[in-house]
Amino acid sequence: MASVLVVEDDQFVRSALIRQLTDASHTVRSVGTALEALREVAHFRFDVVILDLGLPDLDGSEALKMLRGITDVPVIVATARDDEAEVVRLLNAGADDYLTKPFSVEHLSARMAAVLRRVRTGPAEAAPSPVIRVGGLTVDPLRRQAGLDGVPLDLTRREFDLLAFLAGRPGVVVPRKELLAEVWQQSYGDDQTIDVHLSWLRRKLGETAARPRYLHTLRGVGVKLEPPLEQDPGQDPAQGPGLPGAEPPR
Repeated sequence: MASVLVVEDDQFVRSALIRQLTDASHTVRSVGTALEALREVAHFRFDVVILDLGLPDLDGSEALKMLRGITDVPVIVATARDDEAEVVRLLNAGADDYLTKPFSVEHLSARMAAVLRRVRTGPAEAAPSPVIRVGGLTVDPLRRQAGLDGVPLDLTRREFDLLAFLAGRPGVVVPRKELLAEVWQQSYGDDQTIDVHLSWLRRKLGETAARPRYLHTLRGVGVKLEPPLEQDPGQDPAQGPGLPGAEPPR
């Protein structure tokens, strides 16, 4: 079973969640404010956080951003806000899933099981392949480690999943719907979800959308990862390519 942190300021709702989750054999801790939640995740290891958005000291969406700054623990947002734009914003901010209040403990347990299953198995871990190498990029799906030109990359869980999925298919254009289904385990979503994570990943790979090296976006089609073009080792970068038949300088 899972170790769960419940972040909920309504004492009645919090007590009900604690009782029901404990009855389901989960280990539960609970707090009523965002700052308490940050202290908890800094000192204890949790499998999942249930985060209410209507907290008294800080809006839950801001608390989510702060949580993502210190931990990759899966976060399920519990909210009474059912606006699609708000849901997309929360997913882009780092939420792993969301539930619209009111919800049953059975529904919550099913969402928790799905999130934990994704975390523990991960899309990139399904294949028992060894370390993936694409140019100077290395990805170890089993150890969940990645590096570029011998330097370790500090990636979030979602960034690693996205990188590993693309690196396992070098040169193949992966449609955005497939990325949502395989990496995010979602059958629908906004393209902005992918764009945000690609932007973060590009930054860590030392590239930009305007000057890509590994990650290439084909507008309206999808995304592919391939090794950067290698420069001819005999070519002087200041001169550019030589003319056919021209003799090398003496």
